[in-house]
Amino acid sequence: MPRPSNVGLAYGLERLVAAGFVAEQVLVALDESALAAVRRAVGGQPWDVVVIGGGIRKPEPLVEFFEAVVNVVHTGAPAARIAFNADGGASLEAVQRVLSA
Repeated sequence: MPRPSNVGLAYGLERLVAAGFVAEQVLVALDESALAAVRRAVGGQPWDVVVIGGGIRKPEPLVEFFEAVVNVVHTGAPAARIAFNADGGASLEAVQRVLSA
């Protein structure tokens, strides 16, 4: 399975910060170890929005893994809106979309 471009991910994070958002990026392996990493990341502080990237969301064989990640996010950050980006560079649009809804 192709891995996301680090350049695109860095660009997306830079755009969020430039727009005035406090942002953190957590890159995880596409296996069960990711759930603990996501749990730690979302449980550390309150979040307004958590963006789950296409690398987890798009590949059909990962649907159960994606479901588990969404549930970990929902449990660990129950007040956060959950957004999905089209690619690593589009996280700003995902955040703006769910905050304006």
